[in-house]
Amino acid sequence: MLAIYPGSFDPVTNGHLDIIDRATALFDQVRVVILYNPAKTGGLFSIEERLAMLKDATRDRPAVHVDSYPGLTADYARLHGAKFLVRGLRAVSDFDSELRIALTNKKLNPELETVFLATGLEYLFLSSSGVKEIARFGGNVQDFVPPLVAQYLRQRYLSQSVSVD
Repeated sequence: MLAIYPGSFDPVTNGHLDIIDRATALFDQVRVVILYNPAKTGGLFSIEERLAMLKDATRDRPAVHVDSYPGLTADYARLHGAKFLVRGLRAVSDFDSELRIALTNKKLNPELETVFLATGLEYLFLSSSGVKEIARFGGNVQDFVPPLVAQYLRQRYLSQSVSVD
């Protein structure tokens, strides 16, 4: 069985990898998909950089395929014959927005079922935005992200100086 795990992964964290590992225990193949809107700009890392970081972080996971797609999750699932969508939940607030997204995807692709995986306790606080903030202020992120991601973050923020008034 094939499942997809969509997201922005800007950048991928150890929490994402935890969800990927648990999804591969449930499904034969997991496609980790960076979804993006080509009309929008933004994000700390380009799609190419995110792909490189995800591919590096999952290189020893043969059941994982990394991809990107400029469109809707429901369309990507239909295109690849995926019947399952994996999403991680950290808190009740995540569930509210994720449920709405799951119901929308179900309306767009009635064959698509969303499977929610609760985040492990050690990653309950972890988010890509939090990791970026720690890195922006020169904090150590090595416990939160794969080594290549920590390197990308250091390089990205190296030239920026932060002044505290």
